[in-house]
Amino acid sequence: MTTRTVLHMLSPRPQVSPFDINMAVDAGFDMIFPHANVEPDQVYGLTQDIIFSRGPSGVKRTAIFIGGRDIGLALDMMETVQKAMVPPFEVSVLADPSGAFTTATALVAAVEKQLKEKHGLEMQGCRAIVFGGTGPVGISTGVIAALAGADVTIVDHLSLDTAMQIASEYSRRCGCNIKGTFASSGASKAWLVRRADIIFNTTKAGIQVLDEEILEDARRLKVVGDVNAVPPAGIAGVKPRDMGTPLSTAPNSPGAVAVGPLAVGNLKYKIQNAMLRDLLQTEKPVYFDFHEAFNRARKWV
Repeated sequence: MTTRTVLHMLSPRPQVSPFDINMAVDAGFDMIFPHANVEPDQVYGLTQDIIFSRGPSGVKRTAIFIGGRDIGLALDMMETVQKAMVPPFEVSVLADPSGAFTTATALVAAVEKQLKEKHGLEMQGCRAIVFGGTGPVGISTGVIAALAGADVTIVDHLSLDTAMQIASEYSRRCGCNIKGTFASSGASKAWLVRRADIIFNTTKAGIQVLDEEILEDARRLKVVGDVNAVPPAGIAGVKPRDMGTPLSTAPNSPGAVAVGPLAVGNLKYKIQNAMLRDLLQTEKPVYFDFHEAFNRARKWV
């Protein structure tokens, strides 16, 4: 009898994301088991329950997905899972908390492509601002853009201390250099926009962070990327399917182009779907996080 494929989905939150469950179904897993409210000290034991119950051949048709919303906690959980493996009882693992890794890698790769194609530039030396930079997608975007060479500042809408603390934590954790700041007024946002080559918007859906008046202050803007698919656009003038479309709302940066949320979302779906499927395709266990996601995003964008 063929052993059915099984995915165990671990989340420290009260529920496992329905989005991720749907993604796992589309990736072809036969059985999906969500585990909610998972405490860090439970991860080791849960992992060994998973790996020892199916035998060496069965574990090759078993995988673990790590979700939640805290990307630092997700990375810690992945490390614990890896430590709990006992060869040959090993399974493959994908961490994608709040979809942040796959969304952020798709966003950065799409913006990077437009930067090269429209301006002949690399990320290296470009100044990037991440609005909504203290949320899961924002932090991930900041880390990935910084590792790609950009001079990155993540922005919190209320607290300088929060932004600086998160920037310091993830710079240390991920081996990059991120700055932190806050901007709550139109004037403070305009000051940041005036100095930006790249703008990423990762704030909550349905909120316009940068209106036309603020964008008039952009003087050196090359590319904007917006993941907000719920009207109004997070960045005025960005349309859902934009992929290198001129940004008419930045008149003083005539070469500026936009990447819209559906263009990002299509790439994000492709990356997450492929990594979920690939959890069961390798002879040796794999551990996928934002590094693998970004490698794929760069190839497929």
